[in-house]
Amino acid sequence: MPTISGFYGIVITMNFREHGPPHIHARYGEHRALVAIDPVAPLRNRLPGRAQGLVREWASAHREALLANWARARAEQPLAPVAPLQ
Repeated sequence: MPTISGFYGIVITMNFREHGPPHIHARYGEHRALVAIDPVAPLRNRLPGRAQGLVREWASAHREALLANWARARAEQPLAPVAPLQ
């Protein structure tokens, strides 16, 4: 699963052969989450509250880049890195 971003100990990945809706995977230590991209919403969340909020803030700010990466993944093209949360 390619890593597309990372910030504050949170790693964001996206799979090439994944089912819809468009989403990202977030990992923070042993905690995991799936987050829909459009609209940004948790699909399966097991992140602590602060990490969950950071992921949602980041995904909202980078929604267009994430959707473009989703399209690349569907076409089995390399994914572009997405800037971390500042």
